[in-house]
Order: sequence, then structure tokens, then C-alpha cells
Amino acid sequence: MYNRIIRNDISKSKLITLTTTIFVAVAAALVALSGILVVNLSGAIDTLMKQAKTPHFMQMHSGDIDTVRLADFAEQNSHVDEFQVSEFLNVDGAKIVIDGTSLADNIQDNGFSTQSEKFDYLLDLDGNVINVSDGEIYVPVGYLKDGTAKAGDTLVIDGKKFTVAGFLRDSQMNSLLASSKRFLVSKNDYAAIKGFGNTEYLIEFRLKDLSEISTFETAYTSAGLEANGPTITYPLFKMLNAISDGLMIAVILLLSALVVAIALMCIRFTLLAKIEDDYREIGVMKAMGLRVSDIKKIYLAKYAVIAAAGSVLGLALSFVFRGMLLENIRLYMGESDHSSFAFLFGIIGILLVFFAIIAYVNAVLRRFRKISATEAIRFGTSQEKTVGAKRFTLSGNRLFNTNIFLGIKDVLARKKLYATMLVVLMISAFIIIVPQNLYNTISSKSFTTYMGIGNSDMRIDIQQTDNMSKKAEEIIKTLNSDHAISKYAVLTTKTFNIRLEDGTKERLKIELGDHSIFPVDYSEGAAPGSEDEIALSVMNADELNKKVGEIITLVNEGEERNFTVSGIYSDITNGGKTAKAVFTDNSADIMWYVICAELSDQSLIGSKVSEYTDRFDYAKVSDIDEYIEQTYGSTINSVGKASFASIVVALMITVLVTLLFMRMLLAKDRYSIAVMKSLGFTNFDITVQYISRSVFILVVGVVFGTLLANTLGEVLAGAVISSFGASTFKFVVDPLSAYLLSPLMMMCSVLIATIIGTSNAGEIKIAQNMKE
Repeated sequence: MYNRIIRNDISKSKLITLTTTIFVAVAAALVALSGILVVNLSGAIDTLMKQAKTPHFMQMHSGDIDTVRLADFAEQNSHVDEFQVSEFLNVDGAKIVIDGTSLADNIQDNGFSTQSEKFDYLLDLDGNVINVSDGEIYVPVGYLKDGTAKAGDTLVIDGKKFTVAGFLRDSQMNSLLASSKRFLVSKNDYAAIKGFGNTEYLIEFRLKDLSEISTFETAYTSAGLEANGPTITYPLFKMLNAISDGLMIAVILLLSALVVAIALMCIRFTLLAKIEDDYREIGVMKAMGLRVSDIKKIYLAKYAVIAAAGSVLGLALSFVFRGMLLENIRLYMGESDHSSFAFLFGIIGILLVFFAIIAYVNAVLRRFRKISATEAIRFGTSQEKTVGAKRFTLSGNRLFNTNIFLGIKDVLARKKLYATMLVVLMISAFIIIVPQNLYNTISSKSFTTYMGIGNSDMRIDIQQTDNMSKKAEEIIKTLNSDHAISKYAVLTTKTFNIRLEDGTKERLKIELGDHSIFPVDYSEGAAPGSEDEIALSVMNADELNKKVGEIITLVNEGEERNFTVSGIYSDITNGGKTAKAVFTDNSADIMWYVICAELSDQSLIGSKVSEYTDRFDYAKVSDIDEYIEQTYGSTINSVGKASFASIVVALMITVLVTLLFMRMLLAKDRYSIAVMKSLGFTNFDITVQYISRSVFILVVGVVFGTLLANTLGEVLAGAVISSFGASTFKFVVDPLSAYLLSPLMMMCSVLIATIIGTSNAGEIKIAQNMKE
């Protein structure tokens, strides 16, 4: 019996059944993809770091090194499992030429290494430890992705030629957010090119217990060992590998949750429309003595079939799109050992969608208990009580056309009925605007201020070179005499010891200079303004357990000096552990200089970057836009794809939901439409009334959806961004896109769907629908 009823019902409402199935399929596919992507990303990162044996603690160091003292420390420290010192030959990008193109404009610190002996292995694209032969070179996988290099290319380093034998995965430096990139050469070739650059040391430890990283770091600092460079730990390596695809997955997770909510609302539309169509039949069945549970089973059976079909289709769609979405993960990190679990999680996600739909349909069908058999048989439709809009009368209308007025009045009189569509349109606006705003934010120049870097036009880095102070003075002198430069700031990074409350010491990298010229965003407090103030990065503030207004004690040359924490800011540079101050110091060694400059004429940025690059070959000069592209390019592209997909999904939702809602309204309003027709209203008049209802709800929905996107959306996006190191976050909004183009696209979608949805209003017969 159920089979025959379901087949007949589906054949009578093919479009609505197809639309509902599509919604369920999209919701199921997004939920399945979210589960598959999360498991694959986490599994691929774990697999990569396990295969590469990533260091748990790494200290980069420039300058003299005492390997004997380091080995003694490693041997005596009970936490250490393995220890090694690897060399990283930092070479100026202009000296590296790949297939005729130099890396002069590349902002990465490109360097050359040999394969590690104990751990921190460089892997090929099959996940194997690379054995490189003389004359061969393996290039970071990022340069394969951006098209800089391909297998078989000739790579020249200051005249010495290599053949690109393949590409490598580096569990430390894969991410664009890692400012260094390692090329792999043989030991003989490394010895031949060692004079072409400056040697930096990677002091690496693997610990017996990963949870003891903080304790070990304190012991390393207290021992006064080499530390002229960033300190990076295992959790940060993991975060850097996750950030690009993690942001895309976060957007898909948000989208999937919203689409599931909308799918349930769409099912509510179709179910209510079906109940309206069958209202008299339901009354007859109740009058015949059928139990409510028996009547519910007829409708539950149909939606169980729709939910099952949609879920299966959703699973198939997830298989179609997962390859494309997993492409970046597989390239950079390889296959996950948990791929079978990913499929299981996808199945679990789809089952959750299926059971959620069945539970929701069962909840909506409870209204059968409230249906009066007598009323249903007599009227054939539910009798609504219209409330509100009593003062909104046609006789007092001076603003709108009669049809528009009647449409708006109906919305105000039946608010509860239209509330569901309003919520759907709000969510659709939210789905369109939030990913767009997130994309605009991370691709804007100002996003660097959330990551600990001031917003300037040109950035000059001086590091890995001799006589840095003299070279910095040379650049400063040039900047002072350059009329194209409107302002600049010189920031010098040095390492100081601080005394903790338990009496132990810890090293702190402090960036000295005027931080008010190109300020970063502070989650709490402000930039240091006096010589007894200091600002801490979020990571340092958390580890040191310091808040704004508290005291931190700095130890330098045996003297202690107290500083007040003036502010806390986001930073992902140099391991995320930095500080900012304005005091002067001539005792500590300089680690590096960063000189930021702003130009009076923005059109000169490109030429000035080229001019300073040619003039100061020892410095790394970059256009800040290029810096953003090369640092966050992969992340920006991932979020851009998710943003585009969100727009497509939201517009599809808008069309289908409006179509379903109009169908439901026509079923519900058959009597009132028949009355209007008897009074002389044409089919065009009725269509205009329904269009005015849709547009009115759309305007309200877009307004509230935009407000929601700029409040709750900003909070949600900020929560995702904060997990990657940025503690404070504000959307950068493109007004043209968010407030004009997006509403216009939604408006067109609603108009088209309303016209299609009300096209059969003319088929409603006066005689058939005005009978008592």
C-alpha cells in the first residue's frame, strides 16, 4: 500500500519532490565532505610528520655555534630522545635561477640542505626519504604548485648547474606561512656551494614525551645555549601545515550546518503544502477512525524515501568533489593513513542528516492532532487567524500600488507563516556575505596587522649578513633623502633574558623601535609608548601568564629592569613568540632588521621595490601586496574557492526555497485567490501581489542577514582565525559586493522563482474553490 501511495504522490509533485531531494543531497554531501576533509587533513598532517620525524623543538641560529656544548646538554637532559644540528645555507634569491627565471622577487628565505641523518627527513611526493645524487636537486613542493619549477628544469646557483630531479615535502617549511624553504642537494654539492650564501643552523631535538616541550624549552633557555633565531615547536609546525586547508574546511563546515538547517525548512514547506493539498482527505481519514499514527506513517514513508535518495545522491556527490578538495592536501602532505576512517565519518555524517530529517518530519506531523475532522471536511483548508496589520488599511494607503499594498499587508497579517522563509533568506544572505567578507579580509593589505606585521607599502629585511647595523644605516640614509618615501620605521629584533616568577630565565625576542608608525592590531591594550612598557604576542602572553598592566622583568648584562605590559597582539611570525618595546639598547646582539616604508605615490611601489632591490643586494625588499600573496596565497585561494561555492549554493537555495514557498502559499490561498478572481483581479495582479510578498521578505531578510553576517559571522570567522594565531579580528567589507551585488543576485533569484512558482495561479477555478 505504502509503495503505491508514494509512487502516486511523487508522480503528482515531481518538481517539489526533485527539489526536496536536491536539498537533502546538497546537505548530505556538504556534511560528508566536512567529515572526509577534517579526517584526511588531520591524518595527512600526522602521517607527514610521522614519516618525516618532525622535530619537537627547533632553535634556528645564526652565528658561531658550539656543537660539543649542545651535544653535552642533549645527553644530560632526561627529556631528550634524539638530537642533531642541521645546516641551512641561506642564498640570495637573485642567485637562484630556475629555467631562466630568478627568485629575486621571491620573499621566502630560500636555502639549501643535505638530507638529515636521524630525523627531520625531507620526503619525495610518494612519502619516501629522498636520496639525492650529485648534480641533482629537489625543490620545495610549493614551487611545483605555483609553476615556478617542473621536473627536468635546470636550476643554477651562482653559476653552478643542477637538474631538478623532483619535489620535496618538508614537514617544517611546507606552508607558505613558514618564511624559509629548503632545497635538497647532495653532500658534495652542498660543500661546493657553501661559499655562495650564509650558513644558518637548525638545532633540533626530539623528546621522549611531547607534553614536556615547555619544560624542555625552559631548560634550554636556562642553559644559555645558542638562540640567535626563531624558536619553533611541534604544535606550531602542525598549525602551519593546517592553516590553508583548515580555513577552507571551516567555511565548508559552517556552510554544511546552515544548509542542513535550510533543508529542514524546505521539507517543512513541502510538507505543509502537501498537508494543505490533502486537508479534506486527512479530515475524512480522521472521521473514518484512522489513528493519527497511521496517517503519519503515510507521510513519513514518502519523506524516508526522499531522505534516503537524497542521502545516497549526497554520498555520490561527496565522492565527485572530494578529489578536487583533497588535491592540495595530497600535494603538500600526501595520503592520510586515516582515509578509511574518512569514508566512515562521511557515512556517519550522511546517516545523521537522514535521521535528523526523519525526526523533523515526525515533529512537523504532530499538527495532525490539532486538525478537526469537521472543519477539514467543511472548508478543505486550515483556517488561519490573521493578526496584526489592522492599521495598515487599503483606504489609508497612499504609498503603494494596490497589488503591492495587498502583498505587504498579507505578510504583516500572517507573520508566523512567512517567518520560515524570512529565516531561510537571512541564512542565504549570511552564507553569501560571510565567506566573501572572510576572503576580502585575508586578501586585504590590512590583514597583516592581525599577524604581527604593520601595514606599509614596502618592507626591507636585513638578516643573515655581516655588519647589519652599518648596512641598515646605509638604507636609512637613502630613505631620508628619497622624496618618494612619506614615512618609514626601523625595527630591530634582539634577544633578552626575562626572569620568571619561579626564578628561572627564559629568552624573549623583542622588536625595538617606534611601533606607532605602522601599528599592528591589539586584542588588548595598546602599543608600548614609553621606555618602561612592553607589548607581548598572544602566545608569549599565554605562556608567561601575563595580562595588560602586569610586570615583566628583563635581565640584561646582569641588571634587572621591570616593564609594564602595555598590550597583547596577534603574531604568527618567528614562531609566534615575540614582543615589542621602544627602549634603546646597545649591548645585545642584533638578530635582524625590518624596515617598513610608505610611499607618497602608490604607483611608484613597483619601481621603488626594484630600485632598492638592485641597490641593496644584501637586503630582501618586497612589495607588501606581493608579500601577502606569497605568504597567504594558498590560504586566500582556498577561501576564495569556498566563497564562490557559497554564493552558488546560497543562490540555488534562494531559488528553490522561494519556489517551494510559493507552491505552498498557492495551495493554502486557493480560496482567497478564487475570491480575488471573482472580484476582477487578473492573474497578473495576483502574480504582482506574490512578487511584492517575496521582495518584502527578501529586503527584510537581507537587512537582518547582513547584520547577522557582520556580527555573529565576524565572531565565528574570528574564532577560526584565532585558532591559527590571530586573537583579534574585524571584517574588511567590500560594500559594492556585500551591499549591492549580493542583494541584487538574491533579488533576481527571488523574482524568477516567484514568477515560476505562481505561474499556475491562473489554473485555480473560482467555482471549485469557493464551495463551502
